[in-house]
Amino acid sequence: MSDAGNNEARADWSDAPTQTFGFLLIPRFSLIAFSSGLEPLRAANRASGRKLYDWKVISADGQPVRSSSGVGVLCDSGLEDAGRLQTLLVVSGLGESELEDRALFAWLRRLARQGVRLGAISTGTYLLARAGLLDGYRCTIHWESLAAFGEEFPNLDITDELFEIDRNRLTCSGGEAALDMILSLIALEHGRDLATQVSENFIHERIRDTNDHQRMALRTRLGVSHPKLLGVIDLMEEHVEEPLSRADLAHRAGLSTRQLERLFRKYLGRTPTRYYLEMRLNRARMLLHQTSMSVLDVALACGFVSASHFSKCYREFFDRTPREERANPAA
Repeated sequence: MSDAGNNEARADWSDAPTQTFGFLLIPRFSLIAFSSGLEPLRAANRASGRKLYDWKVISADGQPVRSSSGVGVLCDSGLEDAGRLQTLLVVSGLGESELEDRALFAWLRRLARQGVRLGAISTGTYLLARAGLLDGYRCTIHWESLAAFGEEFPNLDITDELFEIDRNRLTCSGGEAALDMILSLIALEHGRDLATQVSENFIHERIRDTNDHQRMALRTRLGVSHPKLLGVIDLMEEHVEEPLSRADLAHRAGLSTRQLERLFRKYLGRTPTRYYLEMRLNRARMLLHQTSMSVLDVALACGFVSASHFSKCYREFFDRTPREERANPAA
């Protein structure tokens, strides 16, 4: 945005109507995601010297809600007495995959009909999707939930971006991504200068955009920099449902199978076959926790030819069967 555009936005602050955001807290919501969405609004008011934003904290019944860390947050209202909102953000965290609340979904659909801009922070995307409010919109969700979310909603336009702003729908992956999403809104509505001031206030070195990745780069995550090894791991992550053979992985990377074995043992302390298996088992564990897919369907989605083979591998790695995992995920 040009300097002229920023000056014009600043001149308009005195006439800008106050926008009211609602933050709907779902039990076991992510505290960092909530504060990352709310605090930039407060900071924008302070930096501009105007009440550009107001907000309400909402729960289903108006009672306090505990976050995933056990911290309780007071709420201003329940669903039916929330009053006039311009934007409503659903803030979730753990346990969203089991939540089915027809009254909540009906309330969200009513807000949509009233023209309220709807969004979700972290796994709140599940609730907008279940209410049928993401059909025809791009959306995203925390990377841990991407596979499970895609299995449940195969017809949605799901991305792995940091956040998505698609017309009057906002979704973000959670954590500090909520800060970047709100900063982007502030920049769109009141100029880049104001958004930058808020970002600097939080010692947030830059406003990330939708093209930034949710996850750390493989190089950082694994602590290795060998380009061919990283390329093979990328291939593994892209082919979980239909695993590539060791020979195929080596061929695509321009390596012999012996060279491939040496690279994995040197940098990761295990064979490529073992690393690939552990990757698929960890993906299966997420699906067991976050979906109602049958054990067989989870097995097939993670590249196992049968439920019995999957269960054997799972028990050897996690010391419990897939059914035991699903029955008692916190153990």
